[in-house]
Amino acid sequence: MQDAAHALTQQFLAWIAEAPRSYADAEAWRRSCPHLSVWEDAIANELIKFEHGSSMKESRILLTSRGRKLLNGN
Repeated sequence: MQDAAHALTQQFLAWIAEAPRSYADAEAWRRSCPHLSVWEDAIANELIKFEHGSSMKESRILLTSRGRKLLNGN
C-alpha cells in the first residue's frame, strides 16, 4: 500500500507542477480512495500550499520546496 500511496503522491505533485492549478481543478484528488489519502497527506506533510484567490475555488495550489524536493527525488 505504501508504494501505491507514494506513486500517487508523485503523480499528484507532478500534476500540480505541470501547470497552474486551482483548488477547483484539484477537486477529484480530494475524493480519492479513503485508503490512499493523497490530498490530505500532501497537506499534512507540507508538500503543497495554497495561494488564496478571491474565493477558495479560485485559490491556486502550489508545491512547497519540500514538495518540489520529493518530486525531484531528493
